Amino acid sequence: MNVLNIIGTVDTSSVEEATEQAAEQVNLLKDYLDEALPKALSFGISVVIALVVFAIGSKIIGVVRSRTRKHMDRAGVEAGVISFTDSILKFVLYFVLLVLILGNFGLTASAVAALLASSGLTLGLALQGSLQNLAGGFLILLQKPFVVGDYIYEDTHGNEGYVEKITVIYTTLRTLDNRMVIIPNGVLANTSLCNYTMEGTRFLMVNVGIAYSADISRAKELMLEAAHESPYIIEEKGAEAYVNDLSSSSVDLTVRFWVDSDVYLAAKHAIFEGIKDKFDKEGVEIPFPQVTVSYLKNGEN
Repeated sequence: MNVLNIIGTVDTSSVEEATEQAAEQVNLLKDYLDEALPKALSFGISVVIALVVFAIGSKIIGVVRSRTRKHMDRAGVEAGVISFTDSILKFVLYFVLLVLILGNFGLTASAVAALLASSGLTLGLALQGSLQNLAGGFLILLQKPFVVGDYIYEDTHGNEGYVEKITVIYTTLRTLDNRMVIIPNGVLANTSLCNYTMEGTRFLMVNVGIAYSADISRAKELMLEAAHESPYIIEEKGAEAYVNDLSSSSVDLTVRFWVDSDVYLAAKHAIFEGIKDKFDKEGVEIPFPQVTVSYLKNGEN
């Protein structure tokens, strides 16, 4: 056998081997595609169905929540209870919707429950703050230390304002300068707070200092006149004025009377203006802090 015959034999066997390997790879790819494409198509269809179910479910949840709020409102249910119930209903309905969507991917409700049970400790630790706020929301709903519309002050961070909304996790306050303050329910349930509007009326106390040379009796009469002329006073409860303190620069007088809680600030501003006007007309001096400085000239003792 000459050299050319040997080379030809080697080249032919190499080509045949490469062809067989290429055919094997093609067959493997074909088998993979035959197996993967139906799964990919099925998964894609499941995703589309899930999106459709979520869209329809969200619309249904919105309708259910809206009708529930309207029904509770017509029944005269307190605004805070309506807001809290709406938050719970939203959470429950979206959880049910999530279970339905997961079921579309082959995950049953029992499997979801088992998953939640097995990961309960982890979820509990991760959501410890949220669970505390949830418990705080239930306490606020049951004990009613405040309701929507009340003006409250909480001691932990010094936040205050009108209660705008009570939800499952947090409570929203609207301050006097129209800022929205969001406070976790756990904080409100575990701190002391002051509800300024729960009783409907408040005792307004105003302190004003007069000079030591002024007529105390006349000053008290003028303060009482200003109180009784106020459009905010509850007349049947009366008013009184008295000496509150003898400070370093003034005799401090106090006038106090009852007003409705919702006009407290307006009444406070008006009484200051009324007292100042009457003191000016009568010549009653409202002093300011003064300091007397004495010094010695050179050579003097």
